[in-house]
Order: sequence, then structure tokens, then C-alpha cells
Amino acid sequence: MAFYKLEIYLPRTHLEQVCQALWQQDAGHIGRYDHCFCITETTGFWRPLPGAEPYNGQVGQLCSAPEYKLEVTCTGEQLAKTLQNVKQAHPYEEPVIYVTELFATGLTDPKKLPE
Repeated sequence: MAFYKLEIYLPRTHLEQVCQALWQQDAGHIGRYDHCFCITETTGFWRPLPGAEPYNGQVGQLCSAPEYKLEVTCTGEQLAKTLQNVKQAHPYEEPVIYVTELFATGLTDPKKLPE
């Protein structure tokens, strides 16, 4: 079974909504534990371009705001639906979500690693 790590940048105001979207697809389930995730406080920077409809900030101006970086795992079988749920719960017009396939983490069978 394939596992992925999601890194999701979001405003602090939407942490609960995004977590609920993740948990609906069982993201953060590791062995006999669920709701496993990590949050890092960070500062995001962006400049909305003409035609953008920013959640925060002004078109043409460099903006910044405190954000959370939420890290969580999910299975390959649930990846597409998990991303869909997160995008629906996320307030940003262009949510920043990084997806990384995991290898040799204890979540995967080491006998099935790519060569």
C-alpha cells in the first residue's frame, strides 16, 4: 500500500474545517492511532496577480500573514478524495498543498520498496 505525506498551508482560522475534511477520509491514521498530524507556525507571503480573488490581501501588493503548515499522512487509495475534501474546506483560491510519496517510514513494507 502506498502512503503519502500532505503539507497543507492554511490560515489559522480554518484549522478545524481542514482537519475535519482530512479525517473524513481517514487521513492521519497510523497503525492503532488516528488523527495523527503535526502543525508548524509559519508566515506565508504572496502577491495576488490581476484577476485573482484573494482570501486575504490586495491584488498587486506583496502580502504576508501568519499561517499553519499542517502535515499528515494518507493512503494512496484515499489521496484523490482527501485532496478534494481539503480543497472544499480550504478558503484560499489557490491552496498550497504539497504531496510526497513516503518510502521506508515504518508505514510501508520494506520488502516492497522501489529499487
